[in-house]
Amino acid sequence: MAYQNDIRFLLNGEEKTVTDVHATQTLLDYLRIEQRLTGTKEGCAEGDCGACTVLVGRLRDGRLHYETVNACIRFLASLNGCHIVTIEDLSGPKGRLHPVQEAMVEYHGSQCGFCTPGFVMSLYALWMENPQPIEVEVETAVQGNLCRCTGYAPIVKAALAVNQYGNPAHDHLTTERNAVTTRLQALATKTRIVSGPADDRAILPADLADLAQVLAENPKATIVAGSTDVGLWVTKFMRPISPVVFILHLEELKRIELSDEALTIGAGVTYSESQTAIRAGFPHLGEYWDRIAGWQVRNMGTIGGNIANGSPIGDTPPVLIALGAEVTLAKAGSTRSLALEDFFIDYGKQDREAGDFVSSIRIPRPKPGQIDAAYKISKRRDEDISSVAAGFSVTVGSDVITEARLAFGGMAATPKRAAQAEAALVGQPWGAAAFEAAAQALAQDFAPLTDWRASAEYRQIVAANLLRRFHLEHDSANDTEAAPVRLAIA
Repeated sequence: MAYQNDIRFLLNGEEKTVTDVHATQTLLDYLRIEQRLTGTKEGCAEGDCGACTVLVGRLRDGRLHYETVNACIRFLASLNGCHIVTIEDLSGPKGRLHPVQEAMVEYHGSQCGFCTPGFVMSLYALWMENPQPIEVEVETAVQGNLCRCTGYAPIVKAALAVNQYGNPAHDHLTTERNAVTTRLQALATKTRIVSGPADDRAILPADLADLAQVLAENPKATIVAGSTDVGLWVTKFMRPISPVVFILHLEELKRIELSDEALTIGAGVTYSESQTAIRAGFPHLGEYWDRIAGWQVRNMGTIGGNIANGSPIGDTPPVLIALGAEVTLAKAGSTRSLALEDFFIDYGKQDREAGDFVSSIRIPRPKPGQIDAAYKISKRRDEDISSVAAGFSVTVGSDVITEARLAFGGMAATPKRAAQAEAALVGQPWGAAAFEAAAQALAQDFAPLTDWRASAEYRQIVAANLLRRFHLEHDSANDTEAAPVRLAIA
């Protein structure tokens, strides 16, 4: 088979062809070291501070979409056929400041300036997508941008005022969109790409069938979608991960199907891409979805990746397990589906055979009488890893609990259902007594660990309190017999 060994993309307005691309070369290193585009800063090197924010435009269903990404953990090899836009490409008419930059100056949105380019790029993306945002939409857009000295108030004011200084209809990303789309279509390839040395090999399969073949040939390969987790393996732990198989470009893994029975999401669908369907099918997950990392990470990270990496503190597995989700695994010549809860066997171990990859997730729609909720407890409200995550799904008929699915993350070596707590609920009348019994039963289900995010005692108290909270939030009778909520002090 003939392979392509170079990566081709647009950088600002210039076409780039890069050969021998190492799998672990980050976009940030390429920009700063090789291209000397030093406006993009390196802060945390883990996708947490937003100083490295750039825009990436990619074709989706034939249309060009731009989104913010963290260049520090995005691997260059994953950007074949994309348009990378950095802070250096921003400009207003006749060389003036860009409207976003002008608003930041006028509203005193910068002090030390280190984080400012990242904020500008996030606000630029927001302005292009939503020219007249409300304050909460601005706050959501800059969740992934950390400011240590200016304070967010002037930055938010600047974001709300950008239209005083320009119109996105006149921005070059709008006026040149058709031309850029044509250029990216010309860069698209249906050939497998293999680049880099043997000890740092990058592979981009041509399509889904080729992905199965690549994994059959390389059963120990590291599969990378958005690199929001694997990126840290490289930048923080210097872990060798070769060969790396990149999959975010595969359109076959991007399908989203919402029916009356279920929502099916391809393993390559990002959090941002799934958000509309998630809100439509499972309204209780809308706010929860906004608390998964920051905007840049939601634009890169995938639900399939969050499941496949098997983390006990992943945000999505607990809430999806509670909803009875199934995961479909594929490899050359076969597919199989299993309950998501059965996919997780032990810490770092999943029910995945050599050559297997997650291809899709199926989430059943709620049934009559089903009450659902999702909770995330973390040190910071926004852009933080869970100390405890919980998904609850309780079905009630004639005031009796007929089914209960209670799933937790951060409480065990894997995302796990609380079997004893569920048993304490099923068959009982809806009320404070049943949920208090379930809260007490959690001690039989879990023996959590203490780490830097939370103590074991804190986690146990929080998990029980979340059950009590669920009852109080959904008890139409405002039951006065509810047990007092214990305080959990970190």
